[in-house]
Amino acid sequence: MITTLIGHPQLTTIVVLRMVAYDGGVPPLNSRRRADLADAALALLAEAGVHGVTHRAVEKRAGLPAGTASNYFRSREALLVAAAERLGDLHYADMEAAAIEHRPAARSKRQQATDLIAHSLLDAATIHRVRYIAIFELRMESLRRPAVAVAMTTLFERSVAVTTSHHASLGLDIPKRAVPMMLTLYGGALFTLVTSPPEHVSADLVCDIAAGIVDAALDR
Repeated sequence: MITTLIGHPQLTTIVVLRMVAYDGGVPPLNSRRRADLADAALALLAEAGVHGVTHRAVEKRAGLPAGTASNYFRSREALLVAAAERLGDLHYADMEAAAIEHRPAARSKRQQATDLIAHSLLDAATIHRVRYIAIFELRMESLRRPAVAVAMTTLFERSVAVTTSHHASLGLDIPKRAVPMMLTLYGGALFTLVTSPPEHVSADLVCDIAAGIVDAALDR
């Protein structure tokens, strides 16, 4: 406790300050709030492009107080990188859910791979269309921002690793060397689908595309 005496000798003011022990640690950031901010950034990317993603715009979209975004992401680049990482996490979670859903129905290993890709493409082009418009906005921005370029390269490399592990766990017998081609073909198909009018996207079209991806990757 520190006591300070101020003022006239007969008029003494006493200020008492309580000393609180500080261990030098930084309070952990809230992971749910971080995800909410990244989700807001993804939505803004799809709606307004990369120029629409500012700290304040993200805070408003997420319904959070001013200054929150800068506490988590010190720069716009950091915010864009977080959006890319968040999209990867969401995509891989969807892959796991699809594997559980489609495992019993597959007629063959190749058909199972086709079903999984078709399911993923259809959801990405319809239910989750905003996410994947956002990723293509980030892909273009990576040509101008080195930090975003690194994030996108890391995302692709992580996708190769996760997809390879995913195939192995399902017993699909897809060669590791075929995975980068499958992902490249998937990305091209996805770009066409998410930038097409929604009414042009159908389950039959997506199934044909998925079969073509599997055939091209495995028969080369």
